[in-house]
Amino acid sequence: MPAISYQLYCSRNWALPETLAMLSAAGFTEVEGYGALFSNPGELEAGLQQTGLRMTTGHVGLAELEDDPQKAIEFAKRLGFEAIFAPYLVPEARPTNQVEWAAFANRLAEAGKPVQDAGLIYGWHNHDFELADIGDGITPLDLIAQASPDLKLELDIGWVIRAGADPVETINKYSSQINCAHIKDIAAPGQCVDEDGWADVGHGVVDWAPIHAALQVAGVNRYVIEHDNPNDHQRFASRSLAAVKEF
Repeated sequence: MPAISYQLYCSRNWALPETLAMLSAAGFTEVEGYGALFSNPGELEAGLQQTGLRMTTGHVGLAELEDDPQKAIEFAKRLGFEAIFAPYLVPEARPTNQVEWAAFANRLAEAGKPVQDAGLIYGWHNHDFELADIGDGITPLDLIAQASPDLKLELDIGWVIRAGADPVETINKYSSQINCAHIKDIAAPGQCVDEDGWADVGHGVVDWAPIHAALQVAGVNRYVIEHDNPNDHQRFASRSLAAVKEF
């Protein structure tokens, strides 16, 4: 079974000390960080030490990686990261055609070289817009993956499905570059409206058995549990961890 982590962005609406204590009590041993947490590394480091949690991966913005890669690397090593993933492009910054996406993919790969030279895994975390057809059946994620075989992917299964793509086919397509996966479930139509239509893992409509099987064939060794907007993060964390353990 892969290692199981928790993306702390899920709990952004709760205090960090409370969140870390809750996750430790629920049985988590790993967490994934995101940019807003890194402004106070002392608090974060203290919280991890007090709860015994390890921050094995983290999301760092592409601009931050380009502006000061050494700062990101030093922070990652201080907290024990194994991998850094650039996470997102705001709509106004997104390329609109194949040429622009290919240039972005090369930029992304170039920004990761210092991270990789430092011995860390580096890659991209997708949403749904990278699965859109930008002509001839090509997607932005195709161009990102093609930029460098060393550029890894943190494949977000929930966003793959929201994009209308088949998750098993997508896993098989990028299998050699998937380092870890975000495990995110989708609610049945009309349910969990106040949670943006996301569900606790194992309590939505996603059929996890074939997805888990494909991820294991691909050699993915870390699952990061995520929900973009839970109204009860303790419920989400405990129920999702139990479901993933049953995969």
